[in-house]
Amino acid sequence: MADSERIQNSWMASDQTAIEMSGEGTGSRECSSLPPPPQKPFNSDQLGIGERAFSAAGAAFLSAIIVNPLDVAKTRLQAQAAGVAYSHPLSNMTSRMACFGPNMIFADLKCSPSCHRAGFQGTVSICPPECFRYKGTLDVIYKIIKQEGISRLWRGTNAGLALAVPTVGIYLPCYDILRNWLEEFTAKKAPTTTTYVPLVAGSLARSLACTTCYPIELAKTRMQAFKETQIGKKPPGVIQTLLGVVSNVKSTNTPQNSLQGYRVLWTGMGAQLARDVPFSAICWSTLEPTRRKLLGLIGGDDANALSVLGANFGAGFVAGTLAAGATCPLDVVKTRRQIERDPVRALKMTTRQTLMEVWRDGGLKGLFTGVGPRVGRAGPSVGIVISFYEVVKFVLHHQYT
Repeated sequence: MADSERIQNSWMASDQTAIEMSGEGTGSRECSSLPPPPQKPFNSDQLGIGERAFSAAGAAFLSAIIVNPLDVAKTRLQAQAAGVAYSHPLSNMTSRMACFGPNMIFADLKCSPSCHRAGFQGTVSICPPECFRYKGTLDVIYKIIKQEGISRLWRGTNAGLALAVPTVGIYLPCYDILRNWLEEFTAKKAPTTTTYVPLVAGSLARSLACTTCYPIELAKTRMQAFKETQIGKKPPGVIQTLLGVVSNVKSTNTPQNSLQGYRVLWTGMGAQLARDVPFSAICWSTLEPTRRKLLGLIGGDDANALSVLGANFGAGFVAGTLAAGATCPLDVVKTRRQIERDPVRALKMTTRQTLMEVWRDGGLKGLFTGVGPRVGRAGPSVGIVISFYEVVKFVLHHQYT
């Protein structure tokens, strides 16, 4: 089974071209007129780790930029369900009193200068609560553009890139290597288990990538979930966000603050693994047979780069959509754990307790908060990453030949 899969995906392996022509390679006119010999299957084991990482990093870079607005929308909806308020920074009396000074004038408490829904309270125009509550994916995108500017839809992109490039650069090459090794092993020792190789390889590779780069994931979620409440102040970046998390723990005057200050950077990793490992298992178990089927329909070994792109994008889109929908409750738990601002509670929370808390607060609807933008993001994202990665490998195969 493993051999037939490799023949069908011939660019996924290294080229070992053999010239089967008479003589010692000098060739005659009769030989030169003959058609070139068929190429032997490409064995992906001979692709270097640098080439794999380059392919994966390029795919991650492209995906992170394209789908980031949906990631921001998903995180805002989940953070709102967890109790994060998105009101105007001057909408409470404490914040307004803090603005008093010799040149102070009351600012309009409006969600944006162009809002027509605000009413007047004395001399101050105030927006209704509806202006500060998100109702759905499109409403999040509309209000972010209107209230914060279109650039905020790409909030956390730098963290996303800092996360995606090393994560996917570890994830896809490790998956390739583990899958090839496990296919060879199971084909010899336990042929009946070869079907489960993508599931095991995907889960192991994702666990390694997630553990390595988790603090950046924590920073990305916090950057997307919280608005900057101080007018005119630039939002904190990745390093400032992580330093803020650490300093918040160290200021609580609890024992072993120095240890907990760094341990908190990995709080919620259990929820992340609980989400990502099943996601990878479902994704690869769906993607591999779908990809083989599509490649068989469009030409198998004779497929060109465009066919490879289409087959892998289609298979990745389907697999990513199914996996994202199935693991949405665990994504809600991950977000809630990562945005917890109380350091003592953050260190004590568990994935199971948070899951029960989400169920108690919102029931089934709460468990699937943000499922629309999550599915809308994951399908294209997986499709882009897989198709780009395989097309680059396809091109490298032709360079070898």
